[in-house]
Amino acid sequence: MTVPGTFRSAVEAKDLAAITGALDPGIEFRSPVMVKPYLGRDAVAALLGVLLEVFEDFHYTDELVGVPSGGTNGAGPPAQALVFSARVLGKDLQGLDLLRFGESGLVTGLTVMVRPLPAAMTLARVVGRRMEDPKNADDAGGPSGDTAQP
Repeated sequence: MTVPGTFRSAVEAKDLAAITGALDPGIEFRSPVMVKPYLGRDAVAALLGVLLEVFEDFHYTDELVGVPSGGTNGAGPPAQALVFSARVLGKDLQGLDLLRFGESGLVTGLTVMVRPLPAAMTLARVVGRRMEDPKNADDAGGPSGDTAQP
């Protein structure tokens, strides 16, 4: 299995231990809704564990693997873009996981982008509440994007 394939297979299997094992200790996770990144394997693994529970019918639909441009020779560690489809509280969403790999083959950077905005807002609310208190599973309060909020 290729280095990029390891992370994808772990996510598709919903195997948090394997996902965590694919993460570099110094990983940087950039969220679609947070300004500051999550830093470090433990923090990122906790967030990914919540996402595994929150996403409904998650599946990857497309994959791009390549070498990022940059540096003096334009070569670097592999990069991977995984396009996905899922639902959160019944709202359809599409997203992209952009992964960067270090020399060790572990994921050193993960940037996630999601659309449309109403689904992204619902995802942010549900994940935020779950990160604060895991007992808030499937909490449907707060902004959903369906109605204007004061």
